[in-house]
Amino acid sequence: MINIRKLEAELWESADLLRQGSKLTSNQYCMPVLALLFLRYAYSRYKLVEAEILKDRPSRGGRVMPVEPSDFEAKSALYLPREAQFDFLVNLPDNITSAGLRNKDGQPVNSLGEAVNNAMQLVEEQSEQLTGVLPKTYTIFADDLLRELLRIFNNKTIDEIGGDIIGRIYEYFLSKFAKAVASDDGVFFTPKSLVKMLVNVLEPEQGVMFDPACGSGGMFVQTGDFVNAAGMNANTQMTFFGQEKVEYNAQLCLMNMAVHGLNGRIVSGDEANSFYHDAFNLAGKCDYVIANPPFNVDKVKSESAFNAGRLPFGLPGVNAKTKEVGNANYLWINYFYAYLNERGRAGFVMASSATDSSNKDRDIREQLVKTGHVDVMVSVGNNFFYTLSLPCSLWFFDKAKREENRDKVLFIDARKYYTVVDRTLNEWTEWQLLNLQAIVHLYRGETDKYQALLEKYNQTISEAVNSISEESLSFFPLLDSETAGQFNSSLTWLNSPWNNYDELSRNLNGQIEQTKSCVRLAEERLKKRELKPMRLAGDKFCKVLEEILTIIEEHEWLTGKFGKGEYNDIAGLCKIATLAEIEEKNYSLTPGAYVGVPEAEDDGVDFHERMNEIHAELAKLHEEANVLMKGILNDWEKLK
Repeated sequence: MINIRKLEAELWESADLLRQGSKLTSNQYCMPVLALLFLRYAYSRYKLVEAEILKDRPSRGGRVMPVEPSDFEAKSALYLPREAQFDFLVNLPDNITSAGLRNKDGQPVNSLGEAVNNAMQLVEEQSEQLTGVLPKTYTIFADDLLRELLRIFNNKTIDEIGGDIIGRIYEYFLSKFAKAVASDDGVFFTPKSLVKMLVNVLEPEQGVMFDPACGSGGMFVQTGDFVNAAGMNANTQMTFFGQEKVEYNAQLCLMNMAVHGLNGRIVSGDEANSFYHDAFNLAGKCDYVIANPPFNVDKVKSESAFNAGRLPFGLPGVNAKTKEVGNANYLWINYFYAYLNERGRAGFVMASSATDSSNKDRDIREQLVKTGHVDVMVSVGNNFFYTLSLPCSLWFFDKAKREENRDKVLFIDARKYYTVVDRTLNEWTEWQLLNLQAIVHLYRGETDKYQALLEKYNQTISEAVNSISEESLSFFPLLDSETAGQFNSSLTWLNSPWNNYDELSRNLNGQIEQTKSCVRLAEERLKKRELKPMRLAGDKFCKVLEEILTIIEEHEWLTGKFGKGEYNDIAGLCKIATLAEIEEKNYSLTPGAYVGVPEAEDDGVDFHERMNEIHAELAKLHEEANVLMKGILNDWEKLK
């Protein structure tokens, strides 16, 4: 089985080593590298579609009719002229001039950089959506470096995996560049788990989706995945619109969408400044609004913003002297609401401070709450962004709430519910995202969706347990015969039915310990050259078991709170609050103000008894420290 994460990491490491060996900054390197990934994707798609076309291709005079651009257009695929095909570029000779190439304008091609520039121009001619988007700066690369990059992305494993693997690799590179391009503050990339949470709660099906601060297009890509996973076609069900002030980010967005096979209208530059322009005239017309706007923007011209409209709740605080909006968070909140049609939903990321900011912000929030359209509020902890450690909140509006929730808001405090990726980054795993979504489903009365999740847990865990024997085959043959016998005996529990997840967890934990014990035994009996592969296989097998345990833990987390599907307010996690309760708290929308704190678990330790023990322990340590100090002073006196 091919490890996709390993492939992503290997490709990134190889490509980034080349950057480090060059004189290019991450910012210079980012766009050209991502465009090469796009070209690799376009070529993979081209070959697949070409094979489909040639299956039933008529022939004349014994020759199969050549494929044409119109054939690809009929299959919603991009046609690539020969000079724009990835394998053509990879197989060019070291001495480019010897190939006698000419670009689209008839000029001689004298370097690999010029050949790639020409390929990008030829691709743009085939797609109106990509016109002027792809970089043509490849002459900044030395031919040797560019040739090595092409070789790296020509990895045959990509084609073996198939599916949307290029899209995943593109997103992975984008996230890595977000960390590397520190000067950009990661504004062009919203971490995937936050985007997925927004999409999971919005549950888009069909209609117009608008992102007025679309960055690199992650919201559209995840929406496409969500709609396609439901058995529909995102390009026929959804119409995507985006505004992105920074042209560089808009180019990333269009490439990102193209890599994922999505169409959309994206505008950039001054006319895409959402504070002053509704570029597509979408106010009141959107089925879904989704965004991660820049937080706490200041110096927005209040008169221009007011004249641009989309302010159903009025302007936030304005500096009387400068005539500027001091903090634009509530401009964005106004816009997100104003763009919705009569049944529209919105989901967006916002600075945590906005949930209970005061003065004019508070007045706007009161008006907003009284509409009854605030649906869900989620607090997110630190370290969810690649370059920022600040906490944030997710806001959701729904103009078509079910009647039972019309005057209610679901608050979720998820600040302590996450998975640590590394020292500076946290995320929600797929199962954690599904659990948080399940709380929303119960609040909306959609118990069938909750039941479907429980079935998914049971099926996934059962399938994973059934695959353990097969997974063990990568470890078993690397052991000596005696240890292999012991290891095989340790798996006998798999032949007996398990009655509940507690029992299964005990078996899995026991198997992990047994496996580690077998590794230690084998280390004493195997030859030195045999040790490393045996240890790696043992670690890999234990990881498989640990992943099953993690899924069980998430299942128990969910069912321990909501059983078979009945919503409950859970202290420290979630609460459904009425508008009256929100009014009592001065229209704060901070989840922590409503959910309270979880009840402390009784650990069985008597507090006073433990304090006495600690006190006695400290006194003893203090005495020992005095004895040691006297000894040191005596030794020092003798040395004088």
